[in-house]
Amino acid sequence: MNRDNIDRPAVLNEVRAAFYRYEEALVTNDVATLDALFWVDERTVRYGATENLYGIEQIRAFRAARPSQGLDRTLRNTTITTFGDEMAVASTEFTREGSDRIGRQMQTWVKFPFGWRIVAAHVSLME
Repeated sequence: MNRDNIDRPAVLNEVRAAFYRYEEALVTNDVATLDALFWVDERTVRYGATENLYGIEQIRAFRAARPSQGLDRTLRNTTITTFGDEMAVASTEFTREGSDRIGRQMQTWVKFPFGWRIVAAHVSLME
C-alpha cells in the first residue's frame, strides 16, 4: 500500500462521519440506523462483550433484543485509519457512568457503491 493512500483527508472525513453516525445511533438505540450501517451479508461478524454474532440476521436479532437503557458512553482514544478509498479501521475506548470498566471497540469499514458499512466489529470490556 502506498503511504500516500493512507488517511487521505476526504476519505478520512467520510469514515469519521459514518463512525459518529453509528455512535449516535448506538446511544439513542436507533436500531434501523445501526442495522443500516452493517453490511447485509452472512459473512458480517460482530464479537460482543458476551456474544459472538455471525451474519447480519444474528446481529439484527441481538439489536432487537438488547435493553435500550444505559447506552450513554464517553469515547476516548478514538483512532480512525483509512487505507485507500474503500477500507478503514476504527478503534475506540469507552466508559459508562457508574462503571469502572473500560470498553474497547474495533470496527472494519468497507466502502460499497451504497456507502460505508461495518463488515466486522469487536466489543470487549476490561476491569
